[in-house]
Amino acid sequence: MKILVIEDDLATRRHISDALTTRDQTVDAAADGGDGLNRAMSGAYDMIVVDRMLPILDGISFVRALRHLGRQTPVLMLSALGEVDARVEGLDAGADDYLAKPFARIELQARVCALARRAPLAQSSAPLRIDDLDVDTQRREVRRAGRRIELQPREYRLLEYLVRHAGKVVTRSMLLEHVWDFYFDPGTSLVETHVSRLRAKIDRGFDVQLLHTVRGAGYCLRAPD
Repeated sequence: MKILVIEDDLATRRHISDALTTRDQTVDAAADGGDGLNRAMSGAYDMIVVDRMLPILDGISFVRALRHLGRQTPVLMLSALGEVDARVEGLDAGADDYLAKPFARIELQARVCALARRAPLAQSSAPLRIDDLDVDTQRREVRRAGRRIELQPREYRLLEYLVRHAGKVVTRSMLLEHVWDFYFDPGTSLVETHVSRLRAKIDRGFDVQLLHTVRGAGYCLRAPD
């Protein structure tokens, strides 16, 4: 596995690189987000570890740009900001996991290995369709009645999960686990806020509502009978 480490502090960069360099893993490093993005776009990496506070292009902007440009390389974000809101912002930007500083070397290694093992959300790259809603899983493009709908990375992941489970009730816990990779409840309105934003984008202005709230149970994306 080839890993790209993007960290501006030299000592920290060396510490991370040393921790991740093994017989089966090689590490390249960049000192700023701009150089990191150029390297990441080469497609040569299986994993990216990026610090949140970086010169040229900060970690949040780096991940957003990476996802906007179509790269789905797993990203572990590092930051001294460990509060729930900070973690949620990093994950919403498109990071796959978030590790607060200071961290133990063994936890860094475990997080990287866990990301490497994690199965991708998509089970196939075939286009998905519910009524007049089309999801192109290769291009990560969404259209309804032929009109393109712009989604943020986490909104797209939420929609794809719902589409792949169309007609079934999806609970809040399922969404936290499979869309945000949270195996705990952060105690915020994270899911509700994103579902509301997604509903506004895919249902507003159309005669038929596709995204439904099932009281006391969760959410369901379904075509009209």
